Amino acid sequence: MRTYSELFTVAEFRNLFLANCAGIAAHTTSALALGSLTYATTGSALLTALSMFGAPLAGVLGSLTLLSAADSLPPRRALSLAALVALVGGALQAVPGLPLWARFAVILIVAYVGSITGGARWALINDILPAGGYVLGRSAMNVSVGVMQIAGFGAGGLLLVWLDPYQVFGVAVALRAVALAVTRFGLRERAARSAATASTRRTLRINRQLWREPGCRSLYLNLWLPSGLVVGCEALFLPYAGERAGFLFAAGALGMLTGDVLVGRFLSPAARDRWVLPLRLLLPVPYLVFLVGPGLPLAMLVALVASVGFAASLPLQERLIARAPAEAHGQVLGLHHNGMMTGQAVCAALAGLLADVLATHWAVALLAGLSLTTTALLTPGLAGTRPAPVTGSAGNRTAVAGRRGP
Repeated sequence: MRTYSELFTVAEFRNLFLANCAGIAAHTTSALALGSLTYATTGSALLTALSMFGAPLAGVLGSLTLLSAADSLPPRRALSLAALVALVGGALQAVPGLPLWARFAVILIVAYVGSITGGARWALINDILPAGGYVLGRSAMNVSVGVMQIAGFGAGGLLLVWLDPYQVFGVAVALRAVALAVTRFGLRERAARSAATASTRRTLRINRQLWREPGCRSLYLNLWLPSGLVVGCEALFLPYAGERAGFLFAAGALGMLTGDVLVGRFLSPAARDRWVLPLRLLLPVPYLVFLVGPGLPLAMLVALVASVGFAASLPLQERLIARAPAEAHGQVLGLHHNGMMTGQAVCAALAGLLADVLATHWAVALLAGLSLTTTALLTPGLAGTRPAPVTGSAGNRTAVAGRRGP
């Protein structure tokens, strides 16, 4: 399976893709409405940022408690549960007069449920598609996330011109209903990957197994830290460019989409493996140009070129799946996603602290230097993570290789 047209001949993948698109559009639209409402109510930039971007911090709690639910529940049931909770949460946000503390509580509950079931979505890609299809499928999902974020924020901004935030929440609820319906009726029921009951003990036991295995630990660190520091660079676009920051965000989004398409669609497994290091270096190096305080056109080019490097996560995820036990794929990918989102939130906060004491362009360059240094320090640990290609079976299988599990 090498082309997107082949990918979308698989009906279940089309439905998973559509449900994800509707969910992302709902999330971005409601986040903008909530941010607008929070700022109008409090005037606090910190609370506004937390209302829009703080939800991933709930992933820390999810990773330490019931993350094993991604494998202990049948995938369709896990994703339907998350979609239903998100639908109810969106409906509560649409209630006028709901106290701000209650709105934040709703955000955290929805994010928590999503963090413990989200791994089921990424593992399901590997189950739905033929052997070797994970990278192409994940590439398509990444593209959908980028496009729907841009569309969701753009549409949300337009809607807020004509509607109040509560009415925009209503639009998001409708999108959540679409996501729930497509998930419930568009996916085939499968047995849970693990017969064990979801529990904090099991979650922590598997987390410890993964962390103790040198290859998995190295892959997680390489997936979380360098890219998180570069997201810190992006978090300073607004202080750097002011009202023109949208051009920088758009350039970065275009670069991410380009990288996902190139790596997921046009590179063979062997070529993806060879391009891991160049892509990881491409991620931080262009941002060193910020040492000279580039103008907007050059800064846009930097953001576009650097963001292509985010595509290095695709072959690294492929390696992670190849090393992990099939019965824990949901937790393995859920831990990756939660750790990535948490790292990005922490690095964005670090970026803000640096920009309070340094010129913004120096803070961006410093974060890029830290990312480059981290990449250099962590790269040797990837030497033993390359899987040997084998042919998988149609059942519980790895993406492209035999398993060297923890």
